[in-house]
Amino acid sequence: MVILLRAAVCAALSFWITAFSAFAQDVTLTSRDSRVEITGTLLGFDGEFYRLETDYGELTVDGSGVLCSGPGCPNLDDFVAELQLSGSATMGSILMPALVEAFAENTGHQTERRVDGPDEFTYLIRSKDSGKLAAEFHFNVSDSDEGFADLLADEADIVMALREIRPDERARAREAGLGDMTARNRSRVLALDALVPIVAAKNPVRAISPQALADVFAGKITNWQVLGGPDAPIDLHMPAAGSGLAQAIDDLVMMPAKLTLTESMARHDTLAELAAAVVDDGLALGLTAYAERQGAAVLSLTGRCGFSLDASRRTIKTEDYPLTAPMFLYYPARRLPQIAREFLAFTRGPSAQIVIRRAGFVDQTPEEIAVEEQGNRFANAITVAGLETTLEELQRMANTLTPMARLTTSFRFEVGSIRLDAQSRSNVEQLARAMEIGRYDARRLMFVGFSDGDGPAQANREIALKRADAVRRAVSEAAVAANLDRVVLDIDAFGEAMPMACDDSAWGRQANRRVEVWVR
Repeated sequence: MVILLRAAVCAALSFWITAFSAFAQDVTLTSRDSRVEITGTLLGFDGEFYRLETDYGELTVDGSGVLCSGPGCPNLDDFVAELQLSGSATMGSILMPALVEAFAENTGHQTERRVDGPDEFTYLIRSKDSGKLAAEFHFNVSDSDEGFADLLADEADIVMALREIRPDERARAREAGLGDMTARNRSRVLALDALVPIVAAKNPVRAISPQALADVFAGKITNWQVLGGPDAPIDLHMPAAGSGLAQAIDDLVMMPAKLTLTESMARHDTLAELAAAVVDDGLALGLTAYAERQGAAVLSLTGRCGFSLDASRRTIKTEDYPLTAPMFLYYPARRLPQIAREFLAFTRGPSAQIVIRRAGFVDQTPEEIAVEEQGNRFANAITVAGLETTLEELQRMANTLTPMARLTTSFRFEVGSIRLDAQSRSNVEQLARAMEIGRYDARRLMFVGFSDGDGPAQANREIALKRADAVRRAVSEAAVAANLDRVVLDIDAFGEAMPMACDDSAWGRQANRRVEVWVR
């Protein structure tokens, strides 16, 4: 009986494996001289290259050299490129549609938006001249978690995220053959936003320290009187749990303070609802996106040293505002259809930057800020100078930088690491491309390192100088097509001589550890 049962199971298993193999081998690619033949599951076709799962692993094959046979073969005459985008609702509902429509207009196409479900829609992109369908861009808008999950399940080509990829997601992506998602050309910052604390205009409180902000949302501070306001309870408002912005709040506000969020708060499905609730409640404090502050008053971030930082397009672009929240695109190490590659290239260009600004977000176009437009930075440097920051060093800094202008492109490092953070890695590519097209030919770029005030001043300056040199080398290596003989790349460092924020918090120290770019 046992033998018969085993035989039956083996027969069934053998049939299932055979059937599965027959189904999996849905296409065969044959070289034009018929000498090479590859059979496997068609994972994708971009109009030029086939992507197959085979017995030898995942292969990419040039379509011009093979003939395709089998039920899975695409129609080469009426090929329609498909692109799957998944992730952040903020990006997918507002920013990306605006960019898709602008891209179509700029490339002689027209768009039609088709609603596929509550959180799904498709842009049909057609030629204006012939009306022929060229591409379908499918959007699944939910949150960053869902976007990365779809990527790992091979159900998305591009992830829209309001946070960096997590270490476990990065490891699973490697295991799935998607490459290192933090490597060069695997991710980029599309635009910038920021977390801002908001109150009603009639609320007398106008500033809060990052530590106090974390204490409030952890439930440790519950009365406005502690913050200099009336003797009244603080009503808290937050984005929906699990959203990319809520995760950014955990990363940027709560984790540096080693605190967790209290449960005593109102959650909102949309940021418009959140802002409206705060405006209507004079005793409310909310955390939202800079682009969605609407009619609410935004609190300045301050510290015990007296420095104050306000969220603005310029301070967000330079990352001087400590709660800057980059908007990421992640894509695996595989070819995308040509029209998709053209779209991604468009999103880096000047036309796309205008669209990003009009959508209410902060664009990535480098700007030059003259010294007289930089506020009280030099005055603050003199005010907080310690015994180790000499007058001679302050004069050297002023004499070096005053004839130059600061670029809004800045570089910062991961906490406790010499590795550039995600936004800075994107900035390396951006500055390198500008050098490749000759934007800084016959000019001088100086990478200037600054540090926090922990430790001896001379040691801090040496560390800052090494970081400046590391950034210079990274940009030089990335600018492969640039003629580096046409631009002067210098480095210098002034250590702790020009702090952006108070050193009494992790946020302040992180803001102070930076490499700026100055141009002349």
